[in-house]
Amino acid sequence: MKKLINRVEDVVSESIEGLVLANPDLVRYEREPFFVYRASSQTKEKVALVSGGGSGHEPLHGGYVGYGMLDAACPGEIFTSPVPDQIVSAVKKVDHGAGVLLIVKNYTGDVMNFEMAHEILEMEGIKVERVIVSDDVAVEDSLYTTGRRGVGGTVLLEKIVGAAAEEGWDLERVKDLAERVAGRVRSMGLALSSCTVPAKGSPTFALGHDEIELGIGIHGEPGRKRIPKQPADTLTEMLTQPIIDDLALTSGDSVIALVNGMGGTPLMELYIVYRKLEQLLRERGIAIQRNLVGNYITSLEMQGVSITLLKADEEILAFWDLPVHTSALRWGM
Repeated sequence: MKKLINRVEDVVSESIEGLVLANPDLVRYEREPFFVYRASSQTKEKVALVSGGGSGHEPLHGGYVGYGMLDAACPGEIFTSPVPDQIVSAVKKVDHGAGVLLIVKNYTGDVMNFEMAHEILEMEGIKVERVIVSDDVAVEDSLYTTGRRGVGGTVLLEKIVGAAAEEGWDLERVKDLAERVAGRVRSMGLALSSCTVPAKGSPTFALGHDEIELGIGIHGEPGRKRIPKQPADTLTEMLTQPIIDDLALTSGDSVIALVNGMGGTPLMELYIVYRKLEQLLRERGIAIQRNLVGNYITSLEMQGVSITLLKADEEILAFWDLPVHTSALRWGM
C-alpha cells in the first residue's frame, strides 16, 4: 500500500501541523503533551468541550475544533487512544471557570484514559463531567469495546452540544443535553475494503473481491457478518432498518441523517446511498429535517459507508442550525 507519508512515526504530528498551518485562524496546537485547541481566545465564561481519540478518523476530532463545536481535541496515534496527560493538559488550557465536558467514544482505551484524566482533574478542583457515545447498533461488544462502539453519532453530538455551550448553558445543562442526544442517535456501517495502518504496512483484514463486511467498526473490527456483494439499495436498507428498529422510529418522527464515507468512498456513491435512505424513511413517514453527506468520521482509506440517524426535536434542530466554524464543518458564519 502506497501512502503519502514521510516517516511512520511522524504521521500524526505532521498531519496535525498541516491542519494548523492550513487553518491558522481556527486552531493551534501544543507539542508536549500533544493536543489541538481553538485559536480564538475566550472572552466569555463558557463550558468547554474536549474530545479525542485515535488518529486515522479525520476530520474527527481535530477538524471539529472551533466556534460552535470543540474547544480542544487530543489525538492519539493511529487507532490508539490519547493518554491522560494529553487530556489533562488540554482541559487546563481551555477551562475558563465554567467547567469542561469530556466527550468520549465508547472504546476501552478511550474510556479508561478519559476516566483517569477525569479523576486527576477533579482532584485538582476543576469542574469536569463526561458523556460516553455508544451509537453503533451493529454489535454489542467488539475487539475494542465493552458495549456498543462510539461512531458517527459523535459528530452530531459535538455540533449540537457545542452550540448549547456557545449559548451560555451551564455544565449541568450541557451534560444533560449531551446524554439526551447520545440516547437518541444510532449508527451502522459497512466496508467494501480494508484499510492499512502505516505502521503495519498491510491491510487490517482481508475481504474477497465479492465480499462485504456488514457492521464494520471504524478501526476495521469485524461486524455482524460477511456477505456477498449486493446492490447499493439493498445494502442501504441493511444498514437503515436496524437503526430504525433500535430507535423505534415511527411515522411522524423527524431525524438528522448522516451518510458518512469511510475515507475511500467516492461522493457519487454516498449520494446513491442517501437517495435510498431518504426513500426508505419517507415511505415510513419519517422526515429527514437536516443532513450531512461526506467524509466526517473515517477509517483511513477504507472503502465503505456508515449511516447515522438522530431522532430530532425542535430544540435539537435549533442547536443544529446555530453557527459553526471549524475546518471540517461550517455554516451560519
